Amino acid sequence: MTTERFIEIMNSGEVIPAGSEVHEVMHRLSQEAIRITMELNGRYHTHDEILELWTELTGRPVDETFNFFPPFTTDCGKNLHIGRRVFINSGCRFQDQGGIYIGDDVLVGHNCVIATINHVEDPDRRGDMVTAPVRIGNKVWIGANVTILAGVTVGEGAILAAGAVVTKDVEPRTVVGGVPAKVLKRI
Repeated sequence: MTTERFIEIMNSGEVIPAGSEVHEVMHRLSQEAIRITMELNGRYHTHDEILELWTELTGRPVDETFNFFPPFTTDCGKNLHIGRRVFINSGCRFQDQGGIYIGDDVLVGHNCVIATINHVEDPDRRGDMVTAPVRIGNKVWIGANVTILAGVTVGEGAILAAGAVVTKDVEPRTVVGGVPAKVLKRI
């Protein structure tokens, strides 16, 4: 199975049965992502080296305006799409198997978690997975320790307050916070 076909399946919302060919590709890609992120996190790199490693991780060129502070982990990398002028702070953990789309001019705070996979509720099929992409609009500010769950879209210019657990879509130009996150004000 090609990486392109794998991403197509992951973006479809189909149930991914445990032990299936797709599940095996998930494992293979996660091992590659572990190798690359360990290199990113294991020693100092120049900006150009960071761009090269992120390009290898995602399988596509990362804009020269991208920047990040390690450590960083992800379970795939190949379904991670990053815009221009994006900054990812240290300690972030992305689960991009289901697709993470980050727009331009986005700031991601320390220890942010973005999750795109859920397990099936039926205990007899708990190992099976369902994916849903996370989409982050342009000019979004994600505070420290924010968790964004599968299927969430964050509108342009929104702010996710530190510690928020974002379980539902966020309208553009709003500030959300809390567990679960709710609208605190409009910008």
